Amino acid sequence: MTPLPQQAILVVNSMSRSGAEAFDEVRDKLAAAGVELLAAHAITDPDQMEPTICDAIAQAPMVIVGGGDGSLSTNVSSFMGKDTVFAIVPLGTANSFAGTLGIPKDIDSAVAVIANGERKRIDLGCIDGHFFVNAAAIGLSPMIAETVPPKLKRYLGMVGYLLWAARCAFKFRPFRVTVEYDDGRHKKVWATEVRIANGTHHGGVEMVESQEIDSGVIVIQAVTGKSVWGLGWSWFATVTKLRGRHGTTREFRGRKMRLGTQPRLDISIDGEIAARTPVTISVAKGAIEVAAPRDGQFQI
Repeated sequence: MTPLPQQAILVVNSMSRSGAEAFDEVRDKLAAAGVELLAAHAITDPDQMEPTICDAIAQAPMVIVGGGDGSLSTNVSSFMGKDTVFAIVPLGTANSFAGTLGIPKDIDSAVAVIANGERKRIDLGCIDGHFFVNAAAIGLSPMIAETVPPKLKRYLGMVGYLLWAARCAFKFRPFRVTVEYDDGRHKKVWATEVRIANGTHHGGVEMVESQEIDSGVIVIQAVTGKSVWGLGWSWFATVTKLRGRHGTTREFRGRKMRLGTQPRLDISIDGEIAARTPVTISVAKGAIEVAAPRDGQFQI
Protein backbone atom coordinates (compact mmCIF):
# COMPACT_ATOMS: atom_id res chain seq x y z
CA MET A 1 0.00 0.00 0.00
CA THR A 2 1.29 3.45 -0.93
CA PRO A 3 0.13 5.89 1.78
CA LEU A 4 -1.49 9.22 1.03
CA PRO A 5 0.04 12.60 1.89
CA GLN A 6 -1.15 14.07 5.16
CA GLN A 7 -1.05 17.66 3.92
CA ALA A 8 -3.69 18.92 1.51
CA ILE A 9 -5.70 21.86 0.20
CA LEU A 10 -9.49 21.63 0.20
CA VAL A 11 -11.54 23.14 -2.64
CA VAL A 12 -15.33 22.78 -2.38
CA ASN A 13 -17.80 23.68 -5.08
CA SER A 14 -20.37 25.52 -2.98
CA MET A 15 -22.67 25.57 -6.02
CA SER A 16 -23.07 21.77 -5.94
CA ARG A 17 -26.19 20.26 -4.41
CA SER A 18 -24.85 20.05 -0.83
CA GLY A 19 -21.54 21.91 -1.15
CA ALA A 20 -22.52 25.13 0.63
CA GLU A 21 -23.90 23.31 3.66
CA ALA A 22 -21.07 20.77 3.79
CA PHE A 23 -17.98 22.99 3.61
CA ASP A 24 -17.51 23.56 7.35
CA GLU A 25 -18.31 19.94 8.16
CA VAL A 26 -15.81 18.59 5.64
CA ARG A 27 -13.06 20.97 6.77
CA ASP A 28 -13.56 20.14 10.47
CA LYS A 29 -13.75 16.38 9.96
CA LEU A 30 -10.59 16.34 7.84
CA ALA A 31 -8.72 18.20 10.55
CA ALA A 32 -10.07 15.85 13.22
CA ALA A 33 -8.91 12.85 11.14
CA GLY A 34 -5.33 14.17 11.11
CA VAL A 35 -5.24 15.72 7.63
CA GLU A 36 -3.33 19.02 7.76
CA LEU A 37 -5.17 21.53 5.59
CA LEU A 38 -2.79 24.12 4.18
CA ALA A 39 -5.82 26.07 2.90
CA ALA A 40 -9.57 25.61 2.41
CA HIS A 41 -11.67 27.33 -0.25
CA ALA A 42 -15.47 27.45 -0.68
CA ILE A 43 -16.03 28.43 -4.32
CA THR A 44 -19.19 30.37 -5.19
CA ASP A 45 -18.08 31.71 -8.58
CA PRO A 46 -17.85 28.94 -11.22
CA ASP A 47 -15.07 30.80 -13.05
CA GLN A 48 -12.85 30.50 -9.96
CA MET A 49 -13.02 26.71 -9.59
CA GLU A 50 -10.33 25.82 -12.15
CA PRO A 51 -7.76 28.52 -11.23
CA THR A 52 -8.17 27.75 -7.52
CA ILE A 53 -7.52 24.05 -8.14
CA CYS A 54 -4.52 24.80 -10.37
CA ASP A 55 -3.01 27.05 -7.68
CA ALA A 56 -3.62 24.33 -5.07
CA ILE A 57 -1.90 21.68 -7.22
CA ALA A 58 1.21 23.87 -7.33
CA GLN A 59 1.25 24.19 -3.52
CA ALA A 60 0.15 20.88 -2.00
CA PRO A 61 0.90 17.14 -2.36
CA MET A 62 -2.84 16.40 -2.33
CA VAL A 63 -5.85 18.46 -3.43
CA ILE A 64 -9.28 17.51 -2.10
CA VAL A 65 -12.16 18.51 -4.36
CA GLY A 66 -15.69 18.52 -2.97
CA GLY A 67 -18.56 18.59 -5.45
CA GLY A 68 -20.60 16.58 -7.92
CA ASP A 69 -19.37 14.49 -10.83
CA GLY A 70 -19.39 17.52 -13.14
CA SER A 71 -17.07 19.49 -10.84
CA LEU A 72 -14.67 16.56 -10.59
CA SER A 73 -14.58 15.77 -14.30
CA THR A 74 -14.30 19.37 -15.48
CA ASN A 75 -11.12 19.90 -13.47
CA VAL A 76 -9.44 16.51 -13.68
CA SER A 77 -7.13 17.41 -16.58
CA SER A 78 -5.31 19.85 -14.27
CA PHE A 79 -3.87 16.85 -12.40
CA MET A 80 -2.40 15.19 -15.48
CA GLY A 81 1.40 15.09 -15.47
CA LYS A 82 1.52 16.17 -11.81
CA ASP A 83 2.55 14.29 -8.66
CA THR A 84 -0.37 15.80 -6.75
CA VAL A 85 -2.98 13.30 -5.54
CA PHE A 86 -6.59 13.96 -6.52
CA ALA A 87 -8.94 13.27 -3.58
CA ILE A 88 -12.71 13.64 -3.60
CA VAL A 89 -15.61 14.38 -1.29
CA PRO A 90 -18.86 13.44 -3.12
CA LEU A 91 -21.35 16.31 -2.73
CA GLY A 92 -23.43 15.98 -5.88
CA THR A 93 -26.62 14.20 -6.87
CA ALA A 94 -25.42 10.90 -8.39
CA ASN A 95 -21.79 10.78 -7.16
CA SER A 96 -20.93 8.11 -9.74
CA PHE A 97 -17.15 8.60 -9.52
CA ALA A 98 -17.23 7.83 -5.79
CA GLY A 99 -19.10 4.63 -6.61
CA THR A 100 -16.52 3.67 -9.23
CA LEU A 101 -13.70 4.15 -6.69
CA GLY A 102 -15.59 2.14 -4.06
CA ILE A 103 -16.15 5.11 -1.75
CA PRO A 104 -19.52 5.18 0.07
CA LYS A 105 -21.36 8.39 -0.78
CA ASP A 106 -21.17 10.13 2.60
CA ILE A 107 -18.76 12.64 4.08
CA ASP A 108 -17.48 10.40 6.89
CA SER A 109 -16.45 7.66 4.45
CA ALA A 110 -14.78 10.13 2.09
CA VAL A 111 -12.80 11.60 5.00
CA ALA A 112 -11.81 8.08 6.13
CA VAL A 113 -10.39 7.38 2.65
CA ILE A 114 -8.46 10.66 2.55
CA ALA A 115 -7.01 10.06 6.02
CA ASN A 116 -6.34 6.30 5.81
CA GLY A 117 -6.66 5.20 2.18
CA GLU A 118 -4.00 4.66 -0.45
CA ARG A 119 -2.71 6.17 -3.68
CA LYS A 120 -4.06 4.56 -6.82
CA ARG A 121 -3.16 5.35 -10.43
CA ILE A 122 -6.19 5.39 -12.73
CA ASP A 123 -7.09 5.98 -16.37
CA LEU A 124 -9.03 8.90 -17.78
CA GLY A 125 -11.45 8.75 -20.67
CA CYS A 126 -11.06 11.23 -23.51
CA ILE A 127 -13.67 12.47 -26.00
CA ASP A 128 -12.21 14.74 -28.69
CA GLY A 129 -9.58 16.04 -26.24
CA HIS A 130 -12.02 16.43 -23.35
CA PHE A 131 -10.79 14.27 -20.43
CA PHE A 132 -13.25 12.79 -17.95
CA VAL A 133 -13.11 10.59 -14.88
CA ASN A 134 -16.12 8.35 -15.08
CA ALA A 135 -18.72 8.14 -17.84
CA ALA A 136 -20.39 9.91 -20.73
CA ALA A 137 -23.82 9.19 -22.18
CA ILE A 138 -25.87 9.64 -25.34
CA GLY A 139 -29.65 9.45 -25.42
CA LEU A 140 -32.10 10.14 -22.62
CA SER A 141 -29.43 11.15 -20.06
CA PRO A 142 -28.18 14.20 -22.02
CA MET A 143 -31.77 15.22 -22.69
CA ILE A 144 -32.42 15.21 -18.94
CA ALA A 145 -29.13 16.96 -18.10
CA GLU A 146 -29.76 19.70 -20.65
CA THR A 147 -33.34 20.49 -19.64
CA VAL A 148 -33.77 19.59 -15.94
CA PRO A 149 -34.75 22.70 -13.91
CA PRO A 150 -31.87 23.61 -11.54
CA LYS A 151 -34.20 23.89 -8.52
CA LEU A 152 -35.64 20.43 -9.16
CA LYS A 153 -32.11 18.99 -9.30
CA ARG A 154 -30.93 20.90 -6.24
CA TYR A 155 -33.83 20.22 -3.88
CA LEU A 156 -35.07 16.78 -4.94
CA GLY A 157 -31.78 15.24 -6.08
CA MET A 158 -32.17 11.77 -7.63
CA VAL A 159 -35.97 11.85 -7.22
CA GLY A 160 -36.03 15.06 -9.26
CA TYR A 161 -33.98 13.40 -11.99
CA LEU A 162 -36.37 10.44 -12.13
CA LEU A 163 -39.44 12.68 -12.36
CA TRP A 164 -37.87 14.71 -15.15
CA ALA A 165 -36.72 11.51 -16.90
CA ALA A 166 -40.33 10.31 -17.06
CA ARG A 167 -41.31 13.61 -18.68
CA CYS A 168 -38.43 13.49 -21.19
CA ALA A 169 -39.19 9.88 -22.14
CA PHE A 170 -42.27 10.99 -24.08
CA LYS A 171 -40.06 13.04 -26.44
CA PHE A 172 -37.36 10.42 -26.83
CA ARG A 173 -36.50 8.62 -30.10
CA PRO A 174 -34.10 5.71 -30.77
CA PHE A 175 -31.01 6.31 -32.90
CA ARG A 176 -28.50 4.48 -35.07
CA VAL A 177 -24.99 3.95 -33.65
CA THR A 178 -21.80 3.28 -35.60
CA VAL A 179 -18.57 2.25 -33.86
CA GLU A 180 -15.37 2.25 -35.93
CA TYR A 181 -12.09 0.71 -34.77
CA ASP A 182 -8.59 1.78 -35.86
CA ASP A 183 -8.29 -1.32 -38.06
CA GLY A 184 -11.31 -0.23 -40.10
CA ARG A 185 -13.91 -2.56 -38.60
CA HIS A 186 -17.41 -1.08 -38.30
CA LYS A 187 -20.21 -2.12 -35.95
CA LYS A 188 -23.76 -0.76 -36.26
CA VAL A 189 -26.70 -1.12 -33.86
CA TRP A 190 -29.99 0.55 -33.04
CA ALA A 191 -29.86 1.99 -29.52
CA THR A 192 -31.88 3.88 -26.95
CA GLU A 193 -28.83 4.85 -24.87
CA VAL A 194 -25.05 4.72 -25.16
CA ARG A 195 -22.65 4.85 -22.20
CA ILE A 196 -18.98 5.65 -22.75
CA ALA A 197 -17.39 4.22 -19.64
CA ASN A 198 -14.03 4.85 -18.03
CA GLY A 199 -15.57 3.74 -14.72
CA THR A 200 -18.31 1.37 -13.64
CA HIS A 201 -21.02 3.77 -12.47
CA HIS A 202 -23.44 6.00 -14.37
CA GLY A 203 -26.31 7.96 -12.82
CA GLY A 204 -25.21 6.78 -9.38
CA VAL A 205 -25.69 3.12 -10.33
CA GLU A 206 -23.23 0.38 -11.37
CA MET A 207 -24.09 0.14 -15.08
CA VAL A 208 -20.88 -1.14 -16.73
CA GLU A 209 -19.69 -3.77 -14.29
CA SER A 210 -17.23 -5.23 -16.81
CA GLN A 211 -15.11 -2.05 -16.73
CA GLU A 212 -12.15 -1.32 -14.43
CA ILE A 213 -10.81 2.19 -13.97
CA ASP A 214 -7.22 1.05 -14.53
CA SER A 215 -7.91 -1.39 -17.41
CA GLY A 216 -6.25 0.69 -20.14
CA VAL A 217 -9.33 0.44 -22.38
CA ILE A 218 -12.54 2.40 -22.84
CA VAL A 219 -15.94 0.68 -23.03
CA ILE A 220 -18.83 1.77 -25.24
CA GLN A 221 -22.03 0.13 -23.97
CA ALA A 222 -25.18 0.44 -26.10
CA VAL A 223 -28.65 -0.35 -24.81
CA THR A 224 -29.93 -2.03 -27.95
CA GLY A 225 -33.38 -1.82 -29.51
CA LYS A 226 -35.85 0.90 -30.47
CA SER A 227 -38.23 1.03 -27.50
CA VAL A 228 -38.06 3.45 -24.58
CA TRP A 229 -39.77 0.73 -22.56
CA GLY A 230 -36.85 -1.51 -23.43
CA LEU A 231 -34.52 1.14 -22.04
CA GLY A 232 -36.55 1.24 -18.84
CA TRP A 233 -36.38 -2.54 -18.59
CA SER A 234 -32.62 -2.46 -19.14
CA TRP A 235 -32.20 0.07 -16.34
CA PHE A 236 -34.42 -1.98 -14.01
CA ALA A 237 -32.64 -5.24 -14.83
CA THR A 238 -29.23 -3.64 -14.30
CA VAL A 239 -30.13 -1.88 -11.04
CA THR A 240 -31.66 -5.03 -9.57
CA LYS A 241 -28.88 -7.28 -10.98
CA LEU A 242 -31.26 -9.59 -12.82
CA ARG A 243 -29.59 -12.51 -14.56
CA GLY A 244 -30.78 -11.41 -18.00
CA ARG A 245 -29.49 -7.84 -17.74
CA HIS A 246 -26.55 -8.40 -20.10
CA GLY A 247 -28.94 -9.38 -22.88
CA THR A 248 -30.21 -5.80 -23.09
CA THR A 249 -26.82 -4.27 -23.97
CA ARG A 250 -23.90 -4.68 -26.36
CA GLU A 251 -20.35 -3.63 -25.51
CA PHE A 252 -17.41 -2.46 -27.63
CA ARG A 253 -13.94 -2.22 -26.07
CA GLY A 254 -10.73 -0.59 -27.28
CA ARG A 255 -8.02 1.98 -26.70
CA LYS A 256 -9.38 4.25 -29.43
CA MET A 257 -12.68 4.22 -31.32
CA ARG A 258 -14.75 6.51 -33.51
CA LEU A 259 -18.41 6.88 -32.52
CA GLY A 260 -21.15 8.30 -34.71
CA THR A 261 -24.93 8.49 -34.47
CA GLN A 262 -27.82 9.15 -36.82
CA PRO A 263 -29.06 11.75 -36.11
CA ARG A 264 -26.18 13.68 -34.50
CA LEU A 265 -26.69 13.84 -30.74
CA ASP A 266 -25.35 15.67 -27.69
CA ILE A 267 -23.05 13.85 -25.27
CA SER A 268 -23.33 14.31 -21.51
CA ILE A 269 -19.90 13.90 -19.88
CA ASP A 270 -20.22 13.21 -16.15
CA GLY A 271 -23.52 15.08 -16.14
CA GLU A 272 -22.52 18.08 -18.28
CA ILE A 273 -23.26 18.54 -22.00
CA ALA A 274 -19.76 18.81 -23.48
CA ALA A 275 -19.64 17.19 -26.95
CA ARG A 276 -21.70 16.16 -29.98
CA THR A 277 -21.39 13.16 -32.27
CA PRO A 278 -19.41 12.12 -34.24
CA VAL A 279 -16.46 11.91 -31.81
CA THR A 280 -13.17 10.10 -31.29
CA ILE A 281 -13.01 8.23 -27.98
CA SER A 282 -9.77 7.12 -26.34
CA VAL A 283 -8.22 6.28 -22.98
CA ALA A 284 -5.32 7.98 -21.17
CA LYS A 285 -3.70 5.07 -19.37
CA GLY A 286 -2.61 5.75 -15.76
CA ALA A 287 -3.14 9.49 -16.22
CA ILE A 288 -3.57 10.59 -12.58
CA GLU A 289 -3.26 9.38 -8.99
CA VAL A 290 -6.30 9.40 -6.72
CA ALA A 291 -7.10 8.77 -3.06
CA ALA A 292 -8.77 5.36 -3.01
CA PRO A 293 -9.94 2.98 -0.25
CA ARG A 294 -7.54 0.34 1.04
CA ASP A 295 -8.41 -3.25 0.19
CA GLY A 296 -11.23 -4.23 2.54
CA GLN A 297 -11.69 -0.73 3.94
CA PHE A 298 -15.36 -0.72 2.96
CA GLN A 299 -17.91 -3.33 2.02
CA ILE A 300 -20.45 -1.64 -0.26
